[in-house]
Amino acid sequence: MSDALHRSWPRTATATAKARALWTRVPPALRLPLVVLLSCQACYLLWWMAFYPGMIDYDALAYTWQVTTDHWISNHSVLYNSLLWLSLNTTGGFAALTLFQTMAMSAVLAYACASLRTVGVRGRWSAPAALACALAPPLASFTVYVGKDVPFTICALLVFAVTARLTGRRLRGTWNGRLRRSELLLLCVGFFGISLFRNNGFPVAVIAALCLLPVLPGARRVITTLVTVTTAVTLTLMFVVYAAVGIQKPPKTLVYNLHYADLSVTYAQAPELFTKDDLQLMAKTAPLSDWRTTGTTCFASDPLYRKLNRQITDQLTQPLVQLWWRTLRKAPQKVMGARLCRGHIAWAVFPGPQDQGGRTYNALNRVDPVFYKWYSEMRTSPYNRAAQPRPLSEGLHHVGSFAYAAAHVPQLEWLLWRGAIWSYATYALVTRLARSRRCRPLFALTGVTFGTQLTVLVATPSPCFRYMAAPMFIGVLCLSLIPALRGAVSPVAPPWVPGARPATTVPKNVEYAP
Repeated sequence: MSDALHRSWPRTATATAKARALWTRVPPALRLPLVVLLSCQACYLLWWMAFYPGMIDYDALAYTWQVTTDHWISNHSVLYNSLLWLSLNTTGGFAALTLFQTMAMSAVLAYACASLRTVGVRGRWSAPAALACALAPPLASFTVYVGKDVPFTICALLVFAVTARLTGRRLRGTWNGRLRRSELLLLCVGFFGISLFRNNGFPVAVIAALCLLPVLPGARRVITTLVTVTTAVTLTLMFVVYAAVGIQKPPKTLVYNLHYADLSVTYAQAPELFTKDDLQLMAKTAPLSDWRTTGTTCFASDPLYRKLNRQITDQLTQPLVQLWWRTLRKAPQKVMGARLCRGHIAWAVFPGPQDQGGRTYNALNRVDPVFYKWYSEMRTSPYNRAAQPRPLSEGLHHVGSFAYAAAHVPQLEWLLWRGAIWSYATYALVTRLARSRRCRPLFALTGVTFGTQLTVLVATPSPCFRYMAAPMFIGVLCLSLIPALRGAVSPVAPPWVPGARPATTVPKNVEYAP
């Protein structure tokens, strides 16, 4: 055996020498993102193989029904449905789409690490944080989930990364009042993705842009124009273009579903607020007993939606909405309480007694039987069979299923499945760093998290983990800011003056080594 090892040693040494030579050819600035990209993609591939072709739930099959039976409806992201249609028609399944999601997520995490380096975060700290996003069961399995919230999260991370890079330019004194082409392009992709992959996502882009405006003197007009165009295009598509090309508008019952859920909760808590005429109106859409029983659970609007007679409810939309407005004026605390209860996952650290939190995110390909009652065509659809789990490795599947199930331990749900704690961690870490650096522009790093948290708080149908996935990814990456807090207070570059040349040196006390 010793002779065999002796003979193989030269070959091993030669291969190592070639690898080192190849590594030296990689530009130093690209080494950190390249390592993060390859490491994260390797981890995501294992999850992809374990849950091949992807994690399918009720919503995913609803998307499939829409795009394969020519029932396109704009209640879901039309852009994501288009990507799903492309995957199904070119490959016959979901695997290509979920594989593309893993590649995009790995690339954005790599770019985020490179961007954090510009604000003084060493790669030895940001790289493990990115790798944790690819290893932790909640975040890693989410990336291979068939749902619009995955690309939304990827685009939100992209905006966060660009924000970090632009903030770093201010810290370094290299800001010259202009966005580079790559930064402008990535910011444009991020804003459009946030707005188009989630129907109520454009406020997140607006809030993120507002947080950037104080940071980037000289580029405020460009950023304002960019977010204005993004919002205008999104609204034009939703209200004009989609209908013009034959995409159906969502039923009115679905559009005002949250309003009806507010009425249900209020009726269960204070029935004396409703007059006889009000009750007669409500009884036309569903028995009053259903209004009362579904209102006892304020964490989700779906239970009431399933009880309503949708055809009659669509016809009575105007008087029902007027009833909601009257109820809001009579008892604003009841309506606001219902909204805060449904948005519990956005602001509350710990789950409530009726809140299922992350457990509403179904990843083991189990579909509610009532689905086939509404979408009977999917019973015999070949795409329904294509959605069934076919892991490429049974061993990986067992390990992945075990890890995913173990992550659902109730005592750790607040940490592993809820975005509120990670949102507050982001605010605390960024605030501490801004104060230690005496640099207010760093607060721009909280823009995407705050925008997501606010939109979910205001309007969400149920406390699903995926709605707050973006703040969780950002929060994990912001853990890499902790070592940067231990350094000495770093001087900040002087304010940028229009027409001034950018600084050519980095402040002495700031370390930007990878």
